[in-house]
Amino acid sequence: MTVSDGKTLPAGAHDFDFFFGSWKVRHRRLRERLVGSREWDEFGGAVRVRPILAGLGNFDENVIGLPQGPYEACTLRIYHAVSQDWSIHWIDGRNPKFDTPMVGRFRDGVGTFLAEDVLQGRPIRVRFLWTHEGTQSARWEQAFSPDRGLTWETNWVMDFARV
Repeated sequence: MTVSDGKTLPAGAHDFDFFFGSWKVRHRRLRERLVGSREWDEFGGAVRVRPILAGLGNFDENVIGLPQGPYEACTLRIYHAVSQDWSIHWIDGRNPKFDTPMVGRFRDGVGTFLAEDVLQGRPIRVRFLWTHEGTQSARWEQAFSPDRGLTWETNWVMDFARV
Protein backbone atom coordinates (compact mmCIF):
# COMPACT_ATOMS: atom_id res chain seq x y z
CA MET A 1 0.00 0.00 0.00
CA THR A 2 1.25 3.48 -0.75
CA VAL A 3 0.32 6.83 0.69
CA SER A 4 -1.11 9.55 -1.53
CA ASP A 5 2.32 10.92 -2.49
CA GLY A 6 3.33 7.49 -3.86
CA LYS A 7 5.64 6.47 -1.01
CA THR A 8 5.41 2.97 0.38
CA LEU A 9 4.05 2.70 3.92
CA PRO A 10 6.51 1.70 6.65
CA ALA A 11 6.14 -1.94 7.75
CA GLY A 12 4.67 -1.03 11.16
CA ALA A 13 1.80 0.81 9.49
CA HIS A 14 0.40 -2.63 8.57
CA ASP A 15 0.21 -3.89 12.18
CA PHE A 16 -3.58 -3.53 12.39
CA ASP A 17 -4.39 -4.64 8.82
CA PHE A 18 -5.61 -7.99 10.22
CA PHE A 19 -8.41 -6.08 11.97
CA PHE A 20 -10.07 -4.48 8.93
CA GLY A 21 -13.66 -5.61 8.41
CA SER A 22 -16.60 -6.66 10.58
CA TRP A 23 -16.38 -8.65 13.81
CA LYS A 24 -18.61 -10.21 16.41
CA VAL A 25 -17.25 -9.54 19.92
CA ARG A 26 -17.47 -11.50 23.16
CA HIS A 27 -16.72 -9.22 26.11
CA ARG A 28 -15.66 -10.21 29.64
CA ARG A 29 -15.43 -7.25 32.03
CA LEU A 30 -14.43 -7.33 35.69
CA ARG A 31 -17.25 -5.80 37.74
CA GLU A 32 -14.95 -3.79 40.01
CA ARG A 33 -11.39 -2.73 39.33
CA LEU A 34 -8.36 -2.87 41.61
CA VAL A 35 -10.33 -4.09 44.63
CA GLY A 36 -9.67 -7.83 44.31
CA SER A 37 -12.97 -8.60 42.57
CA ARG A 38 -13.35 -11.98 40.85
CA GLU A 39 -16.83 -11.33 39.41
CA TRP A 40 -17.07 -10.86 35.66
CA ASP A 41 -19.88 -9.70 33.38
CA GLU A 42 -20.09 -11.29 29.95
CA PHE A 43 -21.89 -9.69 27.02
CA GLY A 44 -21.77 -9.36 23.27
CA GLY A 45 -21.00 -6.66 20.77
CA ALA A 46 -19.97 -5.86 17.24
CA VAL A 47 -17.27 -3.75 15.61
CA ARG A 48 -16.51 -2.56 12.09
CA VAL A 49 -12.93 -1.45 11.27
CA ARG A 50 -11.63 0.45 8.25
CA PRO A 51 -8.32 2.01 7.18
CA ILE A 52 -7.97 5.80 7.00
CA LEU A 53 -5.27 8.28 5.92
CA ALA A 54 -4.10 6.07 3.04
CA GLY A 55 -3.18 3.32 5.52
CA LEU A 56 -1.46 5.39 8.23
CA GLY A 57 -4.39 4.87 10.57
CA ASN A 58 -7.67 3.10 11.12
CA PHE A 59 -11.03 3.78 12.67
CA ASP A 60 -13.57 1.45 14.25
CA GLU A 61 -17.17 1.75 15.34
CA ASN A 62 -18.37 -0.40 18.25
CA VAL A 63 -21.71 -1.43 19.64
CA ILE A 64 -21.14 -2.74 23.15
CA GLY A 65 -24.00 -4.74 24.67
CA LEU A 66 -23.55 -3.99 28.38
CA PRO A 67 -26.04 -5.73 30.71
CA GLN A 68 -27.37 -2.25 31.64
CA GLY A 69 -27.99 -1.46 27.96
CA PRO A 70 -25.94 -1.08 24.78
CA TYR A 71 -23.83 1.93 23.89
CA GLU A 72 -21.66 3.04 21.00
CA ALA A 73 -17.96 3.87 21.04
CA CYS A 74 -15.16 4.28 18.52
CA THR A 75 -11.40 4.01 18.28
CA LEU A 76 -8.97 6.08 16.26
CA ARG A 77 -5.51 4.51 15.73
CA ILE A 78 -2.68 6.50 14.14
CA TYR A 79 0.74 5.17 13.13
CA HIS A 80 3.70 7.50 13.77
CA ALA A 81 6.40 6.53 11.26
CA VAL A 82 9.24 8.43 12.94
CA SER A 83 8.83 6.77 16.37
CA GLN A 84 7.35 3.57 14.85
CA ASP A 85 4.62 3.70 17.51
CA TRP A 86 0.85 3.68 17.35
CA SER A 87 -1.39 5.94 19.37
CA ILE A 88 -4.83 4.57 20.21
CA HIS A 89 -7.61 7.02 21.03
CA TRP A 90 -10.87 5.70 22.56
CA ILE A 91 -14.11 7.68 22.45
CA ASP A 92 -16.98 6.45 24.65
CA GLY A 93 -20.38 7.42 23.26
CA ARG A 94 -21.85 7.84 26.75
CA ASN A 95 -19.46 10.75 27.44
CA PRO A 96 -17.91 11.68 24.07
CA LYS A 97 -14.33 12.85 24.54
CA PHE A 98 -10.91 11.45 23.71
CA ASP A 99 -9.57 9.29 26.54
CA THR A 100 -5.86 9.38 27.38
CA PRO A 101 -4.10 7.93 24.30
CA MET A 102 -2.43 4.55 24.57
CA VAL A 103 0.98 4.40 22.87
CA GLY A 104 2.98 1.36 21.80
CA ARG A 105 3.79 -1.10 19.05
CA PHE A 106 3.74 -4.75 18.00
CA ARG A 107 6.73 -6.99 18.80
CA ASP A 108 6.79 -10.71 18.02
CA GLY A 109 3.08 -10.64 17.15
CA VAL A 110 1.90 -8.94 20.36
CA GLY A 111 0.85 -5.31 20.48
CA THR A 112 1.57 -3.63 23.83
CA PHE A 113 0.21 -0.14 24.45
CA LEU A 114 0.59 1.89 27.66
CA ALA A 115 -0.68 5.10 29.24
CA GLU A 116 -0.75 6.85 32.58
CA ASP A 117 -4.26 7.60 33.84
CA VAL A 118 -6.30 8.13 37.00
CA LEU A 119 -8.90 5.79 38.53
CA GLN A 120 -11.07 7.15 41.33
CA GLY A 121 -8.54 9.83 42.14
CA ARG A 122 -5.44 7.62 42.19
CA PRO A 123 -2.80 7.32 39.47
CA ILE A 124 -2.68 4.06 37.52
CA ARG A 125 -0.89 2.65 34.52
CA VAL A 126 -3.10 1.19 31.77
CA ARG A 127 -2.01 -1.55 29.37
CA PHE A 128 -3.66 -2.85 26.21
CA LEU A 129 -2.47 -6.16 24.73
CA TRP A 130 -3.44 -7.08 21.16
CA THR A 131 -2.96 -10.60 19.79
CA HIS A 132 -4.29 -12.44 16.75
CA GLU A 133 -3.90 -15.65 14.85
CA GLY A 134 -4.35 -14.88 11.19
CA THR A 135 -7.30 -12.76 10.14
CA GLN A 136 -10.24 -14.71 11.60
CA SER A 137 -9.82 -14.11 15.34
CA ALA A 138 -8.21 -11.56 17.61
CA ARG A 139 -8.03 -10.63 21.29
CA TRP A 140 -7.72 -7.35 23.15
CA GLU A 141 -7.02 -7.22 26.89
CA GLN A 142 -7.01 -4.21 29.19
CA ALA A 143 -5.16 -4.26 32.51
CA PHE A 144 -4.57 -1.68 35.24
CA SER A 145 -1.56 -1.36 37.53
CA PRO A 146 -1.66 0.64 40.76
CA ASP A 147 2.12 0.27 41.25
CA ARG A 148 3.62 1.63 37.98
CA GLY A 149 3.61 -1.76 36.25
CA LEU A 150 4.95 -4.08 38.95
CA THR A 151 1.60 -5.92 39.08
CA TRP A 152 -1.30 -5.95 36.63
CA GLU A 153 -5.00 -6.73 36.98
CA THR A 154 -6.71 -7.67 33.72
CA ASN A 155 -10.19 -6.13 33.82
CA TRP A 156 -11.59 -6.36 30.30
CA VAL A 157 -11.12 -8.95 27.54
CA MET A 158 -12.59 -8.76 24.05
CA ASP A 159 -12.50 -11.85 21.84
CA PHE A 160 -13.17 -11.06 18.19
CA ALA A 161 -14.55 -13.48 15.57
CA ARG A 162 -14.72 -12.45 11.92
CA VAL A 163 -18.27 -11.99 10.56
